[in-house]
Amino acid sequence: MRGDDECVLVTDRKGKGVFKHNLGAQSIATLGDRMAEENDGEPVDDLALMKRAYTNKKTGQIDDGLVREVVTLVQTQVQDEVSQLQTEDDDSTASTNLSRFRINEIVESSVPKKKGRLVGLGRRTRSVPPSSAPPPFVDPEILTAQLKNKDDRISLLETQRLNQQMMEMMQRMYPNEVFPNVVFPNVQDP
Repeated sequence: MRGDDECVLVTDRKGKGVFKHNLGAQSIATLGDRMAEENDGEPVDDLALMKRAYTNKKTGQIDDGLVREVVTLVQTQVQDEVSQLQTEDDDSTASTNLSRFRINEIVESSVPKKKGRLVGLGRRTRSVPPSSAPPPFVDPEILTAQLKNKDDRISLLETQRLNQQMMEMMQRMYPNEVFPNVVFPNVQDP
């Protein structure tokens, strides 16, 4: 028999204990936005976000066992990748930092997923570059030429459709007449 103050917690955390965070009454996304504001508007990587969200302010430790393991694993992988980049560069001019996007990839591959969510980070859209990445440059002349080509194709298709409708109407109006088979040019893909 259980006492009133006992609680049975069924978790799939492989013995890592109860899920603990230090977010208070804000979401992980809100914390990410606040951290970006503190970082001159630049978004922070998921590793920094997890460390801030789960580190106990009094002890300076991550209380959640699963998150602590993930953070340690990701930090090790980031350090390994940075040191590998530095050893590949003979002049030792390699950057000591990985890109935010690369760190987020490492976090995503290391964090367990449950019901479409990254444990500790919630539902996140990934597999695309961050929205802060600049769009690829395309020469305006190329875009103008592509637009003109599309306009020409649309005009040709509309003309073909009208001609076909006229032929069908003429055949209905004059069923005994024989009309020459008019072949319309096909629209070619560029």
